[in-house]
Amino acid sequence: MAKDTLSEITGLPDDLGIGDDLARSQQRVSIRVDSRRYGKPMTVVEGLDLPDDELSSLASTLKRTLAVGGTTTADGSIELQGEHGTRLEAALRDEGFDVET
Repeated sequence: MAKDTLSEITGLPDDLGIGDDLARSQQRVSIRVDSRRYGKPMTVVEGLDLPDDELSSLASTLKRTLAVGGTTTADGSIELQGEHGTRLEAALRDEGFDVET
């Protein structure tokens, strides 16, 4: 019989996945809008402390939710084409992040 491992964050079994939710809610994510080539807006999500695979998955979810193109960067940011203030904030809160405004 395998012994359940306990989360270092919550002290509860890892199988419950509560530690992941708690870790996400403790991150302070910021949203800013940059101007790119030809004056096109680019929304940047910063402050994410996620492994590369989770960052890519989150970027895919946000792109699908907002119906936009985008990418992840080497410094752990997500860049989305266009300006998506309140819709992006709501989408990040739905994913369990605390968003700075």
